[in-house]
Amino acid sequence: MKSSQTLIITGPTASGKTRLAVELARKFRGEIISADCRQVYRGLDIGTGKDLDEYGTPSNHVPYHLIDICEPEDEFNLLRFVQLATVAINDISERGFLPIIAGGTPLYLSALLNGYDLPGGKPDPELRAELESLTDDELIAKLHSIATPQLLSRVDTTQRKRIIRAIEIAMNPEAATPASKPLSTPLILAPFYDRATIRQRIMERLDLRLNNGLVEEVQNLHQQGVSWERLDWYGLEYRYVSKYLRGTYTFQQMRDKLLNKIRNFAKSQDIWFRKLERQGHVIHWIPNGDFNMATSLVSAWLSGHPLPPPEIVLDNIHYGAKQ
Repeated sequence: MKSSQTLIITGPTASGKTRLAVELARKFRGEIISADCRQVYRGLDIGTGKDLDEYGTPSNHVPYHLIDICEPEDEFNLLRFVQLATVAINDISERGFLPIIAGGTPLYLSALLNGYDLPGGKPDPELRAELESLTDDELIAKLHSIATPQLLSRVDTTQRKRIIRAIEIAMNPEAATPASKPLSTPLILAPFYDRATIRQRIMERLDLRLNNGLVEEVQNLHQQGVSWERLDWYGLEYRYVSKYLRGTYTFQQMRDKLLNKIRNFAKSQDIWFRKLERQGHVIHWIPNGDFNMATSLVSAWLSGHPLPPPEIVLDNIHYGAKQ
């Protein structure tokens, strides 16, 4: 194995990324580096889908990195992720193992694939505290009033924390942090399911999480001192369950609204993956997350053999408006 080789397992939410990554890590002496912006926090387990049991028992354990490294009230940002992920990649490679990036946070993966240059400088805690008092609609309006068209075009306005970060950038456009280099020729694999199947998988996974203690997890976090505003910051599951706990929604209303939001998020991920392909990043989509197909591709790649062109290209797949 070459020291520069890094495997990336990504894909839309509920596609089985973690399971495939762990199976490949066992096969190819790999270690997992999480590229999930929420799995870094201790106590955010069910809602973030850590699925730590999939990493195995002590006798058959797959090592992982960048999971459970922060307290819920700590700040974790893109700069810190790139720094820690780079250290982990180098350490794993130097020890003769295969670094496997696993996750679907687009901003994190983009920083690794395209190199990293953070416009707007480091996060501003005082500004963030001020912005937290605004509603989502007020944040979006503020962003539109100060941001350039280029900045607006790349902001995911379905995520509150991305809107706040974009406002930071727009208010301090001259500041920037040093750029990092992109990964050298990684192999990118992603489980593939059609959109109808993904929608079904999202529903089944959400209901499983709700039945397995997601509400109790959010309630415990709040009882331990995590504010409702901070829970909103953690993303959809924590935002909507906290609204249920505050009496804003009934349980059924919360579940249905959350399901719809997660499905919309999956659509936004699809758009981002299509953009990656247009940028020239080759993604090998693995139908149904087939382990044997993934194994063949990784074996050939590690041996330096040329890989076949992807069988699936997202730009060749068109869905109706209702999907």
